Amino acid sequence: MATAEANNVTQSESRPFEADVAKLLHLMVHSVYSDKSVFLRELIANAADACERLRYEAIAAPALLGDDSKPRIAVALDATARQLTVEDNGIGMDREELIDALGTIARSGTKAFLDRIEAGPDGQAGQGGEGAEGQALIGRFGVGFYSAFMVAERVEVISQRAGSDAAWLWSSDGKGDFSIAPAAGAVAPRRGTRVVLHLLEEAKDYTDRATVEQLIRAQSGHVPVPIAIIEKPGAAPIEITDGAALWAKPKSEITPADYTDFYRSVAVAFDEPALTIHFRAEGRQDYTALLFIPSSRPFDLFDPDRAGRTKLYVKRVFITDDAEILPRYLRFVRGVVDSADLTLNVSREKIQESPLLAAIKKGVTSRIFVELERLADKEPQTYAKIWDVFGAVLKEGIYEDFERREALLKLARFKSTASDDWRSLKDYIAALRPNQTAIYYIAGDDLARLKSSPHLEGFQARGIEVLLLADPVDTFWVVPSAGFDGKPFKSVTQGAADLALIARLDATQAAAPDIAEPVKDFLAFVKATLGDAVAEVRASERLTDSAVCLVAPEQGPDRALERLLAGAGRLTSASKPVLEVNPQHELITALASLGEADRSFKEDAAHVLYEEARLMDGDRPADARAFSDRLGRVLKRGLR
Repeated sequence: MATAEANNVTQSESRPFEADVAKLLHLMVHSVYSDKSVFLRELIANAADACERLRYEAIAAPALLGDDSKPRIAVALDATARQLTVEDNGIGMDREELIDALGTIARSGTKAFLDRIEAGPDGQAGQGGEGAEGQALIGRFGVGFYSAFMVAERVEVISQRAGSDAAWLWSSDGKGDFSIAPAAGAVAPRRGTRVVLHLLEEAKDYTDRATVEQLIRAQSGHVPVPIAIIEKPGAAPIEITDGAALWAKPKSEITPADYTDFYRSVAVAFDEPALTIHFRAEGRQDYTALLFIPSSRPFDLFDPDRAGRTKLYVKRVFITDDAEILPRYLRFVRGVVDSADLTLNVSREKIQESPLLAAIKKGVTSRIFVELERLADKEPQTYAKIWDVFGAVLKEGIYEDFERREALLKLARFKSTASDDWRSLKDYIAALRPNQTAIYYIAGDDLARLKSSPHLEGFQARGIEVLLLADPVDTFWVVPSAGFDGKPFKSVTQGAADLALIARLDATQAAAPDIAEPVKDFLAFVKATLGDAVAEVRASERLTDSAVCLVAPEQGPDRALERLLAGAGRLTSASKPVLEVNPQHELITALASLGEADRSFKEDAAHVLYEEARLMDGDRPADARAFSDRLGRVLKRGLR
């Protein structure tokens, strides 16, 4: 039948493209694709599809394979002629198939297709219509081949279908028509398709081996067909991919060294993965994931864009690394997710939002949580290393991801006044003191300063553990949170300490005596002296060694969050702090004993105490010159 067809059609025939194809090709070149280099991925994907189709048809007709049963793809370069060729030994096409596939684009509705492209943002296709209209546009329209015209002034396709002895040459410059003619046996492949691109002058770099090989490895390194490169005419083909995707292999066949090598290639890193997660989901969602948690911090971990780096493949063809498969607080995870069912947009550069994609996102994220929880339980030292590197990012999820907030709190680890090692909230709850009703914390930007804060003194005297939160994100997640295991979070720098019901560790130490009247008078004097600088001056329950400290009012942000918001210009007016004074401190009692003759000295002392509290809190003096003058006067009095 194929031979008769060849005898009946022996001369070249020129045909116009059908149904607005010239307009479509213009859109393909100028609107659909954002990166011209994807043409190579599209041609290789088509070649791999042709090989897979032959393998399928050969199940029923083994003779189609002949003596050439191993599928292959070759990319040949010719810098002198400025040509790039992609050839496969797949199913091939006969004359009608060439006309049908390459000359009649979107015959089922080209006008509607064009309308979709033009209506979508940045030339992208829309989400699709009802029923079949919502299916993958690539599968329906087959337009990926035409990306070749972004880099080629003419494209030739020579193809011979498996089981046929007739080969055909399709040729076009993409400007309105194409020609179809028999191809001489000497130039035609024995079976399969050869696509020859006559490159534009500005695209001649695509004849450079290093450039092309890098593109193949990055975009098509895991298609299920081996790919070879032919550096120049007459050179032997050199296989650069073996047609095997690591994530598609059984885990029993993969060594730790294989995982490490793959991690380093996909993450562009030199460390070893701290955790490898490899699984396949089957059922309503069929996909494979191979993910890695690095052992060292990526340089772009705190990039303002906070973008993830999980690569998305569809049928082992790279689509994008910008699919946001994982929530942003897991952006340090590296690896790939491969699905055969995801819906793509026309350029295959972006995926369509769909219930399947949402299910994949949820499934992959949940699996990471399962593995982290297992590691935290079974290998706490290994998990502690991961938390040490990525804990600050994971904690972003506590206020970003309400659904997984409880799971993240269980995974969270903290430094505290009880230990220099990482502590979990479960550990904290187990160590609660009698009558303790809250989880206490102190937030700031310096761990050493937090450890020496005067706010901790009363809590340490009672053996109450205080979490030391030194990451900027801590001031955000801990404020709106509802607590953990029924215990609310409470800042030791905010509101009243309420420690009276919790016994001191030193049972021999008597309860604090009543505040002497002179001290009460001095506290009122300090408030009158400082005026509107503070909301209140009161005796402190939280101080045992220091004379003074500043605390935030009960309502509103604590001191650390207020400073952060003010520094970012997000706070229009700061709340006035409360100055707490230790009524038993010898300095306070000495100042309280001074009379009216020392009024000016007491005023200077009141301001110095206030500035001291600011300094201990990490602030600068409100008025550096005035502080220096007052301090000088106080020191001079001490020299008398």
